[in-house]
Amino acid sequence: MSDERSESAPAPEGPPARPLRRGGPALNEPTAFSSHMRNARSEFEHQMERARVEFEEANERINARSGRNLFMAILIGVGIGVVVLGSLLFVKWAFIAFAVPLCLLGIFEFSRALQQAGRRIDVIPQMFAGVVIMAAVFAGYLTHWLVTFASVVLVIIWRLVAQMTARDGRRYGDVVSDVLLSGFVPIYVAFHGSLTLAILKQDHGEYWLLAVLVVAVAVDTGAYASGIAFGRHPMAPRVSPNKTWEGFAGAVVASLIAGALLGVFMLQIPIWAGLVFGLAILLSATVGDLGESLIKRDLGIKDMSSFLPGHGGVLDRLDSILPSMVPGIALFFLLSPMSALV
Repeated sequence: MSDERSESAPAPEGPPARPLRRGGPALNEPTAFSSHMRNARSEFEHQMERARVEFEEANERINARSGRNLFMAILIGVGIGVVVLGSLLFVKWAFIAFAVPLCLLGIFEFSRALQQAGRRIDVIPQMFAGVVIMAAVFAGYLTHWLVTFASVVLVIIWRLVAQMTARDGRRYGDVVSDVLLSGFVPIYVAFHGSLTLAILKQDHGEYWLLAVLVVAVAVDTGAYASGIAFGRHPMAPRVSPNKTWEGFAGAVVASLIAGALLGVFMLQIPIWAGLVFGLAILLSATVGDLGESLIKRDLGIKDMSSFLPGHGGVLDRLDSILPSMVPGIALFFLLSPMSALV
């Protein structure tokens, strides 16, 4: 009986049980540390958003003044620079696989730009002439000149025959313009582009070609940076309103510095010869840049194409480089013998 009473007796009452807690306070209870972390994260996100807005505003101001997407231009420029440096410094003949398609693309976009402006240009003969002219470099100098002349005659005759076949009543002045432009395209793009291969095939020609490219890029970069920072006085407002004398001054400084450094440390020529080299490329690059600006203004276009975002077309980047191949190969034969005397 006593065992049954003890089993049926109620248990003594005690304080109410508390929920078990593991590792401190409940999860939904805020702490000073978590609140501090949230505030820090919120402040960081606010600062990042503010920096992004300020960067976009600054980028838009630069793009509005230069007419270019600077960020994309830098990315593409760096990519092209890596390809050029890699080919010329390690396997120089690999540069052909880069230069020939680039020139052919330049011929195509120039021909298409002329067609869109109402000119009659035959793209396929132009492309064929470009391939033949660049290939003739490796057959000798005389052959190169003869093939260039024959290619120009070919595209001109092709245009005349195509015009006679069309019988569309095109005016005499327009036909003459079509013929002259048909002969100009292979000289401007293919012949100048073939001079890069003429320099490349010389002994140590890859270094001279690289020097021409670097100085031409330095001219463009110096003019661009100085023009953006200090540009006030237009250089040729009727041809290119964005080019200023302050920008040209920056190009002069950049070309002389690049020419002197490359001449002494890479081409192994005296410093005065390096300065002459830089000055010659400065003049040809500036003339080439203004020349293409004049062509685009006459055609009523801003860029030759949109193949290269941030740059425009291929010829918009080659406008200063292609004409610079003429003084480039001339200076190779004039100045390279000095490398043996240094």
